[in-house]
Amino acid sequence: MMSARFIKKGRLLSIALVSAFLLSGCATGPDWISSSGASRQQVQERRETGRIEGIQLVDVSDTLARTLAESKKLGQFADVFPSKGSNNYLIGPGDIVEVSVWEAPPAMLFGGQVVDPKSGPTTTRVVTFPEQMVAPNGAITVPFAGRVPVKGQTTQEIETDIVKRLTGKSNQPQVLVRVIKNNTSNVTVVGEVTSSTLMPLTPKGERLLDALAAGGGVKQPVNRMAIQLSRESITATMPLDAVIRDPKQNVMLKPGDVVTALFQPQSFSVLGATGKNEEIPFEAQGISLAQALARSGGLNDGRADARGVFIFRFEDAKLVDAKGSLTKSGDGTVPVVYQIDLRDPASFFVTQNFPVQNRDVIYVSNSPAAEFEKFLRLVVSVAVPSVSINRMLQ
Repeated sequence: MMSARFIKKGRLLSIALVSAFLLSGCATGPDWISSSGASRQQVQERRETGRIEGIQLVDVSDTLARTLAESKKLGQFADVFPSKGSNNYLIGPGDIVEVSVWEAPPAMLFGGQVVDPKSGPTTTRVVTFPEQMVAPNGAITVPFAGRVPVKGQTTQEIETDIVKRLTGKSNQPQVLVRVIKNNTSNVTVVGEVTSSTLMPLTPKGERLLDALAAGGGVKQPVNRMAIQLSRESITATMPLDAVIRDPKQNVMLKPGDVVTALFQPQSFSVLGATGKNEEIPFEAQGISLAQALARSGGLNDGRADARGVFIFRFEDAKLVDAKGSLTKSGDGTVPVVYQIDLRDPASFFVTQNFPVQNRDVIYVSNSPAAEFEKFLRLVVSVAVPSVSINRMLQ
C-alpha cells in the first residue's frame, strides 16, 4: 500500500517536471506567465529582416556609439561665435552722441568763443558740439568735417575719422566722442531668468554670463539649464555649466544678440531587470549609457539577461541605416531599438560613449533561467497541494 502511494507521488512529480520542461520550450516560459516585458528572444524574433513591425533593431558597436555621440554634440560658442577684438560696442542709428574737438594754439579753426562754458581759460581751445542723434542713414554732422558715417563703428574709429577730416583745417586737432544714450547696441535676455531685460552694451565688452547676471540669474538649477545664443541667422546652444567651466565659451556679445536661458528637464525611463524601475532626470550636458545604468541601480544579478540590454528611442532618420520601410513620426524621427550585449567586456567601453537622449526607454530583459525558475515555482506550487490531497484521499 505504501509503495503504491510513493509510486503515485513520483508519477505526479514526474508529470509536473516534464510539463515544466515541455511548456518552457524555448526557455522563456509560456506567454501567460507574468513578466516585466519581452525577452531577448522575443525582441529578436524577426532579426532576419532587421525590423520589428517597422522598427529598426541595431546592435551597438563602438563606431556607432561614437557616431551618435558626435552627431548629438552641441556646437561650442567659441567655435560658432569667435570673438574679434576686445570692443564689440558699435554705434548705430538712434544713438545719441556728443563730439568735442580740441585745437592747439594758435587755434586756426576753433579760435573764437569757447562753446563749452565749463572748459574755462586754457592754452588750448575745446569746442563741444550739441548732442545729436545718429541719423537713419548712420551719419552725424560735425562742422568743417561734414557728414561723418558712424554706423557700425566704435567711438575710437569715429574719433580717428574726424581727426583725419579736420587735419589741414585745424591746428593739431584732438577729438573725443561720447555716447550719451545707447539706443541700438543692446542684447536681449529672455527665458528662465529672474527678469527679462534689454542689456545695453558698453565699450567694456560684455560677455555671455554678464547678460545672465543682468537678467537676475537663472531660476532653475544650473545643471538643468542650457543657454541659447542667437546672432543674425546663427543659433547655438550649450549647457550652462559647460559655459561656466570653460571660460572660452563665455563669448563676447554683439549688438542684436538674443540670449535665451532654457530649462531642460531631461529624463529617461528604465524598466525591466534593474535595481529600480522609474523615470530618472539627468543634466542638460547629457549622460552616457554607463551612467544611466549606474543611476538605475545596475542590472539585477538574479534576473537580468546581460545580453538583452535595449534602448528604445525615436532617432533622427538621417542617423539610421534603414533596412526596409520604417514608420516615421510627425517630426521625421523613426523608432529604433539599440541592443547591447554586456556579456562582452568590450561593451562596457561602448556604454561610456553611447549618449542617452531625452525620453529614452532603457529596458533590461529577464534571463531565460529566471523565467524558467518562475515557471517551475508555479508548477511546484500547484503540484505539491495535489500530492497532499492525494495523500489524504489514500
